[in-house]
Amino acid sequence: MQEILTDYELIVDSSEQSRERPGEYKEQKKYYSGKKKHHTFKNQITVLPDGKDIVDVIAGEPGPKSDINLFRSGQNGFNPNQKFKGDKGYEGEASINTPTKKPKKGELTESQKDKNKELASERIFVEYLIRVIKVFRVASERFRLNPSKYEQIIMTICGIVRLRIGTLVLPI
Repeated sequence: MQEILTDYELIVDSSEQSRERPGEYKEQKKYYSGKKKHHTFKNQITVLPDGKDIVDVIAGEPGPKSDINLFRSGQNGFNPNQKFKGDKGYEGEASINTPTKKPKKGELTESQKDKNKELASERIFVEYLIRVIKVFRVASERFRLNPSKYEQIIMTICGIVRLRIGTLVLPI
């Protein structure tokens, strides 16, 4: 399976979902995301190009965990030669193709802007699949159920989405 995936440049992105405020202080500190100003769970989704299938899902990580650290912790399931596309949150990893940042007090050249637009148009499919997952209210609104069931619920929703887009096995 890993050999088949190396033929593709997979697309990776993450999203956050609000959760109920934990009771204990250590849990509150662990899940508080300064970016969202809430206690959150973080999910990372890896998909095939053109959004044909969901390859990998990491669900239920603490909200403050950065995208690149989330990617690094889940990368051991992939071939070391696997290539990825990501947004600016994944900068710093050699295996991920990310857009070029604008330099401080400078501008991007036209070729860099064109390259960034091309990368964004290839990467948009992971955003579409995240939207399809968030059609389910339990995956988009504040999570009020038992936090220990979060990963199981998100994985079930991803399975339903795979059924909906018509892929139960990888196309060969």
